[in-house]
Formats: sequence, structure tokens, C-alpha cells
Amino acid sequence: MSYHDPIRQSKYLRQTLSQDKKPVGFFISAGCPLAVSMPDGEWPLIPDVAGLTKYIKEQIDKETTVVNDDPRSLADAYAQLIEEVVKTGKVNPNIEDILSFLRGMMQISKGADDIRGFSEAELENLEKLVCQKIAEKLNVKLPDNKTPYHKLAKWVNNIDRDTSIEIFTTNYDLLLEEAFESLKVPYFDGFVGTRFPFFDLRAVEDNLIPNHWTRLWKIHGSINWYLRENKDVYRSTSLEEHDSYIIHPSHLKYDQSRKMPYLALIDRLNKFLRQNSAVLILSGYSFSDDHLNDTILNALRANPTAMVIALLYGNLTTTTEEKDEDETVIKTIINYEKALHLAENRSNLSIWTLDEGVIGGLRAKWKPTKFDFDAEENIANAVRTKDIPILDGEGKETGEKMKEYEFRLGDFAVLGDFLQELIGKEQFKIEKDGI
Repeated sequence: MSYHDPIRQSKYLRQTLSQDKKPVGFFISAGCPLAVSMPDGEWPLIPDVAGLTKYIKEQIDKETTVVNDDPRSLADAYAQLIEEVVKTGKVNPNIEDILSFLRGMMQISKGADDIRGFSEAELENLEKLVCQKIAEKLNVKLPDNKTPYHKLAKWVNNIDRDTSIEIFTTNYDLLLEEAFESLKVPYFDGFVGTRFPFFDLRAVEDNLIPNHWTRLWKIHGSINWYLRENKDVYRSTSLEEHDSYIIHPSHLKYDQSRKMPYLALIDRLNKFLRQNSAVLILSGYSFSDDHLNDTILNALRANPTAMVIALLYGNLTTTTEEKDEDETVIKTIINYEKALHLAENRSNLSIWTLDEGVIGGLRAKWKPTKFDFDAEENIANAVRTKDIPILDGEGKETGEKMKEYEFRLGDFAVLGDFLQELIGKEQFKIEKDGI
């Protein structure tokens, strides 16, 4: 039976992050805010997509506004919108599905009297209301300066590199900006200017920024991006309400001016992965965005020297027991089915979950090849948890057991600790060597 060594993989990651000439990037996605510790009763700082979907529905249910002469309130219109999304085959549509469908209808509503029972004005007001509620929920601050976001910023600030760190994110919140600014870590997000910072396409495409500035690419927009009257995209210097927030939960865009930042930043991700020996570390990304998946996979196919390591929270598989009249059958559920399929067919895409890893296309459990490793070698927090039963081909226990190990880097909080530990180890080495 094959295994992957978590100690070896953590050493590989450490060596990768210590090479000053290798292009290194991080991809921070929706699951990362869940890793921020909060006071009792206040967790999560920002909900996951399912939680955000529920929140938006609860907030819009309170809306009694009627648009022009429409016979129903925006709350009733939103309920009807969800029903229309369900008709397309989305059984439990999330806020990304709903907003994408809404914007799709907006594309074809121009000049029409009625689209599936919605007027053009009603669709525009629904889109504005949904984005406003998202912005309100995501306009939060980090609870202290010890969060994983701060540890990532500290690591960036304490390394000396010939190539810049690039951070990609699909999140619309300002948590990365808050952490970087609190530690005075310079970064560039594509915007320049003071009064109305505007998107500088040339600086993004040609990478015309000082090397010591981290690149922060917000692929799906941000709660402080907005459209002004002339239809250009600007970044706000405050968080006052705007007529049109630039929030893109999918690749579907309905306005040419909104496409420009999105397409430029997607292209930036593609260019990053096409660099020689580039390494991109994904955290909090579940591979649910097919357009992003295509961008990543196409770049990896074109550049075999690039590597993507996806750190996924929790187990790759979950076992459940089902009882019938005669016996108990144990069934296995794959939690990251799409990620598993992609990694098994792409040797330079690895996924590391709590219980298993897929490396070089090979799926296997975690198990150290030696058991006398010290704490310094195990900075990624790989631990033995328990002995688990071995199942036969029909899902029944054979009576034999094997040792189970966990590799916890899929938790963004543990990744933050890992980066914090790297800073200490590198500083210790410098002091020891007298460099």
C-alpha cells in the first residue's frame, strides 16, 4: 500500500518558500476567514458561501420596497428569482449562482418589457440590493493582530526576495489589506491615484511595480471597488455606499467596463503560472469555480515546471454507517470530488487534505517514513490520531487496522502558524551562522 510522507512534504514546502528567485504565489479563497479565531458567539468573522447565502435571504426578506409600478416587493421578487434559478437545475442555489443568474437576465432585459416575469428596473434594483447586502456583511475588521492574515503579512515582510510574492484572492473583503497595512507591508492591487484611484491596466499587464511590493490581485472584485457615472472602475478611499459595487462571484459579466479588471486579473493568474518553476499555494479553495479551474489547469498543461499545491480543509473522504436488516455497511463520501479528479489527472497539481494527499497523480494516506523526527522537522503539524479499520471491496471491516495520520496545513490557521515558524527558523539560522 502506498503512502505520502507528510514530513517530507512539509520540508519541500519550506524549501520552496525559502528560495528567493522562485516565483511564489498564494491563492486565498472563501474558506480562509473561517480560520480567524473570534470571541464566543461571534464566529465566524465572515461566513462561508452557504452562510452568506442564508444571510442575504434573511436580509432581503425584510425588504418591502416596491419598484415603480411593480405589484410585488423586492423580497417577493427575490424569492421568485431563487425559484427561477432552481428551474435551471440548481437544487440549492448559493448566492454566487443567484447573482450570476440575475446578471444573465440583466444582459437580455435591455429594451424588453418582461423577462421571466421581471422588469428591467426590478432586475437592476435586485442586483444593487444583493451587492449592498454582501458588502454590509463583509465590511468587518480582524479581531486582533495575531490572525493567519497577519502571519502571512509578517512572513512576506520578513523575507528578502528577488521576485515579488503574488497573492490572488476571490474574496471581496478587505482582510488582506487590513493585515498588510497594519504591518506597513507595501502592496499593489492594480489601482493608482489618490482622489479616485483608478485601475492601471498597463501596470498590471507589464508588471511595472517595485519588486519589494507584494502583488494583491482580487480576481472577483472588492467591496471597495465601484463604477462611477462614466462607467470606469475605481477603488473607494472610504466605504460609503455606492450605486454599483464591483462584486463578481463568477466569470459571467454583464458590462464591458466590469469585464476589464476581471479579465486582466485572470490573465495575471495565467501569466504567473506560466513562469518557470512557479509555485502557487491554494488555501480555502474548493475548486467549485469551473472558469478558474480551467485557467489553472490550462496554465499547468502549458508549463510542466509549474506546481499548484491545494491545501484543503478537513478530510478528503468521510465515512458513514448505514444499517439494514442484516448488517452495517460503511460508505465513503468524497468531499472534494472535483479536486480529486483534477489532481489525479494532472501531475503538477497536488491536493493535501487532513487524511489524504494526491501528489504526482497518486492518491494515498499520510504516513511518515521515519518516526524519530523532531519538532523542527514537523512544523506542518502532522500527527498520528488513531487506528482505523481496513475495509474490503464491499465496504465491510476485515478485522485488521492501520495507523492514521493527519496533515493539518489545509487549515488556514495552521498555514499561518507554519509561515510564522518559518520566520523564526530563518532568523535563528542567520544569527547562528553570523551572516
